[in-house]
Amino acid sequence: MNIRDSYIAQVVLRRFRANSFAMGGLAVVALLFLVSWLAPWITPCGPGDLDLSHVLMPPSAAHWFGTDDLGRDVFTRVVYGARVSLKVGFVAVGIATIIGTIIGLISGYFAGWTDSVMMRLVDLMLCFPTFFLILTVITILEPSIWYIMAIIGLTGWMGVARLVRAEVLSLKERDFVLAARALGASVPRVIFRHILPNALSPVLVSATIGVAGAILTESALSFLGIGVPPPTPSWGNILTGGKDYIEFAWWLTFFPGLAITATVLAYYLVGEGIRDALDPRLHR
Repeated sequence: MNIRDSYIAQVVLRRFRANSFAMGGLAVVALLFLVSWLAPWITPCGPGDLDLSHVLMPPSAAHWFGTDDLGRDVFTRVVYGARVSLKVGFVAVGIATIIGTIIGLISGYFAGWTDSVMMRLVDLMLCFPTFFLILTVITILEPSIWYIMAIIGLTGWMGVARLVRAEVLSLKERDFVLAARALGASVPRVIFRHILPNALSPVLVSATIGVAGAILTESALSFLGIGVPPPTPSWGNILTGGKDYIEFAWWLTFFPGLAITATVLAYYLVGEGIRDALDPRLHR
C-alpha cells in the first residue's frame, strides 16, 4: 500500500468511526460473532438436549430465554442458531459477490455484444421473483443448509454485477488504465490489477447489506419448514416451533425474532456507514 492509499484508508476509517449508528451496528455484529464462537462455553447445555420435566418454562435464572415444548433451552438454541445464520449469510454472499464481480468486470470492460448478452441475462434473472424461485428449487431438492447457501448465492448476484459494470465503464477510460494499456499490460492484468481494486467500494457495501438479506431469506425459508432441517437450530425454525404456543409462551418467538431484527439492522447500519465513509460527496 502506497502513501496515497494509506491516507485514503485512514480518512475512510475516520469517517466510519464518526458515524455512531455504524459503530453501534459494528458492535452488535462483533458481539454476535463472539457469542457464536463462545457458544459451547456460555450455554448451559447442548442445543438438542431434552428435558421433559421443564417443558415451556418461562425465562428464569436457570433458562434465560425459557424452554420450548420439548424442554430444550431456548437461549442455547438461539446462540447456536446464530452460527447457522452467519454461515449462510457469508457463504451465500460470497458466492453472489464472486459471480457478480466476474460478470460485471467482463461486461463492463469488453462492452459491445458481450455487454448486451450479459446484461440481458441479468434482466432475465431479475424478471423471476427470487424468493419464489428459491422456494421452487428447495422443494425439488433435499433440504440442506448447503443447498440453501448455494441457491441464495446463485440467485443474488445481479445487483453486484450491475454495480461492478457501472464502475468498470467509468474506470476503463481513466488515464491510469489507458497508460497500462499503452505500456502493453495484458487484459487480465489491466482488469484485476488496475480496475478491480478501484471498483471494490460499492461491492463491499453491497456485500455487507447482502449478508442481512441472506439471513432474512434463510430465516423465512426455515420458518416455512423448507430451510435448515431440524434438529439443527436456526432462528427461522425456532420461530416455527414457537408459533403454535405464541398465546402463552411468548418467549419462543420473541427472542429469535429479536435476534433476527437486531442482526439485520446491524448489518444495514454497517453497510450504510461504509457507503457514507466511501462517498466523498457527503464530506465536503
